[in-house]
Amino acid sequence: MKVRFLGGADEIGRSALLVNDALLLDYGMAAENPPQYPVGSVDPEAVVVSHGHLDHVGALPALLSGRARPPIHWTAPTRELALTLARDTLKLHGGTLQCPFTRTDVSRLTQVSEPHGYGEPFEAAGHEVTLYNAGHIPGSAHVLVDDGETRLLYTGDFYVDEQGNDGNGNHERGVGGQRLVEGSTARPEADVVVCESTYADVHHDPRGRVERRFADWVRETVHQGGTVVVPAFAIGRTQEVLLVCDAHDIDCYVDGMGVDVARMLTSHPEFVRDGEALRRAVGRARVVRGGDGQRERIARGNNVVVTTSGMLTGGPAMTYVPAVRGDPTNAVAFTGYQVEGTPGRDLLDRGSAELDGRVVPVSARTALFEFSAHADRSGLERFLDDYRDARVLCNHGERTEWFAGELRERGFDASAPELGATVER
Repeated sequence: MKVRFLGGADEIGRSALLVNDALLLDYGMAAENPPQYPVGSVDPEAVVVSHGHLDHVGALPALLSGRARPPIHWTAPTRELALTLARDTLKLHGGTLQCPFTRTDVSRLTQVSEPHGYGEPFEAAGHEVTLYNAGHIPGSAHVLVDDGETRLLYTGDFYVDEQGNDGNGNHERGVGGQRLVEGSTARPEADVVVCESTYADVHHDPRGRVERRFADWVRETVHQGGTVVVPAFAIGRTQEVLLVCDAHDIDCYVDGMGVDVARMLTSHPEFVRDGEALRRAVGRARVVRGGDGQRERIARGNNVVVTTSGMLTGGPAMTYVPAVRGDPTNAVAFTGYQVEGTPGRDLLDRGSAELDGRVVPVSARTALFEFSAHADRSGLERFLDDYRDARVLCNHGERTEWFAGELRERGFDASAPELGATVER
């Protein structure tokens, strides 16, 4: 088996793997300025997509811009999320050199789509492929590829529930995992494992503790008369925060693309931990329509609003944060990692950020609550403990070579391929 790393090697973004020059696993983009896409040219016979985040599906329509029409295999939620992201990319960059596809290319995604459930083997480009729940977002999958000689497990992005999980998502006792999806439990046999390493050097606080800190901080701010803006990624994080707010009896508004994503996910209850809980949380949140100064009134009104974008790079958050920035009674509660160079990171680190085209000070209080959907160091180790006899290739991280070295010290056959490299077994 040959595996070529077209993206995601010692980086987070534009994930893409080519197996045996025929089967493409993911085809993402890095949301930089300008956007970055996988390296090299590729003409796959088939594509398998692990999950619906921009860094894994963002460049997918470009594969259909010529005459080729490779079938695209994924779960039903991943299909819907990929289409949502592609249409959003067209809104932002359509008709420019920063967007390598057109509206016609996006429409072709539906023509070549082949959805699958978990644990259902299918054929793709001469390989037997099976998807397993990866516990990252609804529809996310580990991808097992068997070419008859070698079994490759591509983890995609994944999350494992905390040790001691009682199986019921019991957060109040400090055990469990995400409220939105169950953690990864499938461990199919594999000879080679391509393993994400986003948080290979981080140990997350227990999820229950993070939830309680968040809920206490938000309630205290509202009690003191302030407004809390909660920037959240539209896919996965917005819905997780709505579930947390509902569980802790926090009334909130919700704004941005996350609203449509939440509604879509309620129609796929088999891919979430508790479909009824999600429907209740989505129904309880007050949806912002955005007209007639509604956002400005919400910002002034001693409220909690969950809104995109998660790193303050656009979206309705760019109305709310400027509106609350001048009052230290108000607060901005980040719910995920802030990439260096983004306004969200600048605000956390320096207390100022570029808003409305200029760098301004922000007096509102800020805090980061890490509702991560990735396995941390202990989660990665627990996952890989089942693959001590496999070859481990570390990717999707900023310290992949360091993580591979750590694994080698623990007796693993581990390495971190470079961008463009081909690994054979």
